[in-house]
Amino acid sequence: MPATSPTILARWAWRQLTSMRTAVALLALLALAAVPGSLLPQRNVASDPGAVAAFIRENPRISPLLDRLGLFEVYASPGFAAVYVLLLVSMTGCVVPRCLKLWRDSRRSTPAAPRTLVGTTSGRRVALETDVSTALDLVVPLLRRRHRRVRVVDHEVRAERGQVRELGNLLFHLSILVLLAGIALGKLAGFEGRVAIIEGQSFTNSVAQYDEFTPAALTDVDALEPVSLTLEQFDASFAGDPESRGEPRSFEATVRWSGADGEEAEQVIRPNAPLDVNETKFFLTGHGYAPRITVTDGRGEVVFSGPTIFYPIDSSYTSDGILKAPDARPGQLAFQGLFLPTAEQVDDGAPFSSFPAPVNPRLLLTGWTGDLGLDTGEAQNVFTLDTSNLERIGGGDDRTMLAPGETMRLPDGLGSVRFDGVSRFANFQIAHDPGKEISLVAGLMLLLGLTVSLTVRRWRVWVRVQPDPQVSTGLVIVEVGGRSLTKRRSDEQALAAEIDRITDDLVEATTPIPGRASTREHEGAIQ
Repeated sequence: MPATSPTILARWAWRQLTSMRTAVALLALLALAAVPGSLLPQRNVASDPGAVAAFIRENPRISPLLDRLGLFEVYASPGFAAVYVLLLVSMTGCVVPRCLKLWRDSRRSTPAAPRTLVGTTSGRRVALETDVSTALDLVVPLLRRRHRRVRVVDHEVRAERGQVRELGNLLFHLSILVLLAGIALGKLAGFEGRVAIIEGQSFTNSVAQYDEFTPAALTDVDALEPVSLTLEQFDASFAGDPESRGEPRSFEATVRWSGADGEEAEQVIRPNAPLDVNETKFFLTGHGYAPRITVTDGRGEVVFSGPTIFYPIDSSYTSDGILKAPDARPGQLAFQGLFLPTAEQVDDGAPFSSFPAPVNPRLLLTGWTGDLGLDTGEAQNVFTLDTSNLERIGGGDDRTMLAPGETMRLPDGLGSVRFDGVSRFANFQIAHDPGKEISLVAGLMLLLGLTVSLTVRRWRVWVRVQPDPQVSTGLVIVEVGGRSLTKRRSDEQALAAEIDRITDDLVEATTPIPGRASTREHEGAIQ
């Protein structure tokens, strides 16, 4: 007995894990574990990679505790993965046996009739002037009009209706497993990334060109879809009427792309209308401005020239950004910038942007010089600037405001900065989810199975024909009864009407015995 204890314990644990109660509890636990991921920003989310850092800056007191608890990376935590795996195993062990049972039920022949048919749902008994063989020949075609599996066994006719309901239940249960498998495949073999592309610039689908790239455990980063994309133009429009001034109206990015075959094509990408290249999809998720800036150092050499991405910080697309020029001489240069699409200033107050479109663009710059720390070999965020080892150019706290075409001369022979104009950039979320189609199929299976199981009526009908024991020949007693397998009141009523129809059609086709034509001795369900 002790030798079999581990086996008994393992069987008990498996029965507990694969019970429907455990599956529901794990599903509720998974939903509960996902709540922090819905309320708090998450790391390694390509659509908004800076959200966690921004939340930590705005909530410095509680953020360290949340970070220690792993609430900024809920979906990547071992606990979340463990609950998901347990749910998958539990659902598999729970659903597969049920599916086998439903499949057997859908193929099982109609069982024998209860001993007393008048005790079934609206069971009826009629006495007819005919013989047993003729009565059976009349009953079979009556049942075959609206039933399946009509069988004659001795003096009894068995029929069934709505077996497809069991197939609907089977489809519904299988869809849950297919859905879990599709989600698991997408999380194991897919990837998600983010890239910001400035007008006129290109992107090639390789890991090195992503701003953020989040691969799954089984993602082959060397086998990404070979596609290159150039942002030809980005257009955005905003409402100008007083009631809804500044509200976005439309965004669209015109891109030219080429795939593995090398042929180029042009497409307009809009929100919810992505570019799809062999299941690698490019979603338009955001946009902003990239001021074109030229930096000339003290030697008169151009050390930087081109657009620089400034990320929006409010609904009027006030944007901030960082520009670094480590090759400048006699000292390295860096600039903190604030871009105002439609600059306005009230009295002596700080300038602000009153409209998202570039109606009156202005660029505010603060210059720094010193060691940028780029020679240490440590990675730096291009969108942040550590000023601890830098000296502010010109001193003071004021920023220099530049209009397009204006130049700011730097003191002490450090050079100059020119604001050349404004370009736009577009944010693209790039995703490959090989399990999405499987999940879609699972969703369709679920809807179809649920619809069938809720709308199809499932019942069994029996007709028993026996000679009348009160006479020797020429008279038979016909009993008609049924059983609803759905236990719904509406189905019980429909079955009672069906039994009445069968009985009345049978009476019309034969000669009823006066005074004994039809009786309904009991109405109710079979016990």
